[in-house]
Amino acid sequence: MKRYQLKQKVFTLGDSYKICDENGEERASVRSQLFAVGKKLFLEDQQGNELAMIRQQVFSFGPTFEISVGGKQLAIVKKKLFSLFKCRFSVDVPGPHDLEATGSFLEQEYSFSRGGYEVALVSKKWFSWSDSYGVEIQDGQDDILILASAIVIDLACHDS
Repeated sequence: MKRYQLKQKVFTLGDSYKICDENGEERASVRSQLFAVGKKLFLEDQQGNELAMIRQQVFSFGPTFEISVGGKQLAIVKKKLFSLFKCRFSVDVPGPHDLEATGSFLEQEYSFSRGGYEVALVSKKWFSWSDSYGVEIQDGQDDILILASAIVIDLACHDS
């Protein structure tokens, strides 16, 4: 199991995050492109190499974001607008292995599941800072996909 800390950088223009490993060492960062139609963010490693791009689809019904790697679509993350009792996000990946995120998104306490099995957990409880939360990912999962999806959910639920 891998653990990460996502920390939103507060005093920056646009949306910006720092991603640290469980030892507190920075492993990646997320920066936004200013002056873009809709939100456009880049997840980059420590050398500035792009690991993924997150782009908001502005002409869609409800919050929808595309995650791509190397110009190839990795997933579409969309808030399900008509779900009973719980708020849900779908992470539609090519093929039959979609993810679903359910839980308390405003409190940043939710999980990702695939085929009914939990594959990642997002929790703010692990941190006392208001702008940080943890992501715990099961072995064998796509860390970039889950981290980027967690950022999308943060953008969709905490857009200020």
